[in-house]
Amino acid sequence: MAAVGPFERRPHLAVAVSGGADSLALCLLTDAWARERDGRVTALTVDHGLRPGSAQESALVKTWLSERGIDHVGLTWTEDKPGSGIQAAARRARYRLMADWCREAGVLHLLLGHHRRDQAETVLMRMARGSGPDGLAAMAPVVETVSVRLLRPLLDMAPERLRAFIKAIGQPWIEDPSNTDSRFARTRVRATLPGLAATGVTTEALADQAQRMGEARSRLDEAEAVLMARGCRLHPAGFAWLDVSTITAAPKDVQARVLGRLLGLVGGRQYRPSGDKLARVVREVVDGGAAAATLGGCALHRYGGALLVYRESRGLPSPQPVSASASLFWDGRFAIRLATEGGDLNEPVWLAPIGAAGWREMVQDRPELRRHPLPSRARPTLPSLKDSNGVFNAPHLCYRREQDQTPKITIKRVIFRRVCLF
Repeated sequence: MAAVGPFERRPHLAVAVSGGADSLALCLLTDAWARERDGRVTALTVDHGLRPGSAQESALVKTWLSERGIDHVGLTWTEDKPGSGIQAAARRARYRLMADWCREAGVLHLLLGHHRRDQAETVLMRMARGSGPDGLAAMAPVVETVSVRLLRPLLDMAPERLRAFIKAIGQPWIEDPSNTDSRFARTRVRATLPGLAATGVTTEALADQAQRMGEARSRLDEAEAVLMARGCRLHPAGFAWLDVSTITAAPKDVQARVLGRLLGLVGGRQYRPSGDKLARVVREVVDGGAAAATLGGCALHRYGGALLVYRESRGLPSPQPVSASASLFWDGRFAIRLATEGGDLNEPVWLAPIGAAGWREMVQDRPELRRHPLPSRARPTLPSLKDSNGVFNAPHLCYRREQDQTPKITIKRVIFRRVCLF
């Protein structure tokens, strides 16, 4: 735990508990650690609804932990399930549900039960995809997100030790049948580990490689952070300026990392584009002086010694109807809260990009908007509220249509959320 700290006094920790041996062991170990510090643990179990009996399993975990004096919260994935990529979708939903709970509960740390063999499997899967140093670093012991710190204190622990511990204290567990389902890539990779060990490619060796790559990634992350602080200006309206001379003074791999980070942030993507694509943009726009490029849902335009990075208009969300009071996350970029000024809405209202047509309507209504300091290329990609007469509220541009024509709803708050997890 010392390696994944620091922690506040009397810490309140959330632990992801599936009911398997590894997560139960983590939960019980963490509970003992927290009690020694006058803290407490809340176990979080996500029912994905993907197989019969999952709700009963969550209830069983609750019973086991309640008997040991540990709080338990069951969370349910209720959205429609995709036809393909179900494991990846379930993982995203699981992390989102647990992070949302932590944010609402004011819990700063969410512990995950990944161990040494999980790390080795991740390295092999990344190698098969041709990942670079970032990917081969596999899972980090600490990941800072918008809502919570994700902590993996067991990454150096062999799963056999965890099972020995949980057997010794008489704690039963649940075996997930998906762990032996050969349809899933991780299961197939796990089956290759014994054969690889016979050639010297052991779980320990793969986990050690991940640790070395992780140390290299940390050094690159530090260089990236320094370069961003010196050469980047990130605007609350979701675009960025890069100082070209500052960027070009850095090593090529750091240049690409900074550009990738910005593209992920500005484009509302969780992951940065691939290394080959980033290297191409660095060659063409940063080094070669090309006027423009697109990548990762973003457009880049060169203005002398500065590079503007903004969300491109392609792929923006379709207009979505909104209620009189709601909070939502729009385009992977903005946290938006709506509010009414009294009374009910008497006509439909949509949240939508301003768009080229919307911008023309706004300028016709308020010609002085042409002199607005926000870059003209970024304006159409910003969020707005629209009715049958067009745009009536665009907070980034301080625009509000005349009151007698305007529905009694407004964007009360809009925050550019820098959600880029890589």
